[in-house]
Amino acid sequence: MRVMVIVKATKDSEAGIMPSTELLEAMGKYNEELANAGIMLAGDGLHPSSKGKRVAFDGPNRTVIDGPFAATSELIAGFWIWQVKDMAEAVAWVKRCPNPMPGPSEIEIRPLFEMADFGEALTPDVAELHERVGEKITGR
Repeated sequence: MRVMVIVKATKDSEAGIMPSTELLEAMGKYNEELANAGIMLAGDGLHPSSKGKRVAFDGPNRTVIDGPFAATSELIAGFWIWQVKDMAEAVAWVKRCPNPMPGPSEIEIRPLFEMADFGEALTPDVAELHERVGEKITGR
């Protein structure tokens, strides 16, 4: 099972306050443990939403919205993509994580959809298309 592990933003991360050397070292060691265990597929931190943009869709219309965005607690400051046996394993790994922020923080875990989750909507042609895209992304 693949999951996205989402580090929620805080006032500090949205203000662009960089982590301390100690936190960078602790997170580096944690990421090394994840990689050594074969869990971590990808992961990165994100710049504050003030450097981002959103594109709102309404039928054929597209509207570009400049950051920063409201509701800091709903924003993402960083993420991992993990391969785990189940949600319990993901929770166990998150519990081992150093606090990713200087103060209170949250990490959210969400399962990624797998092709089988789409049922009848995934026709052989659509499955082949997604396989080709996956090959281009991974270089397989």
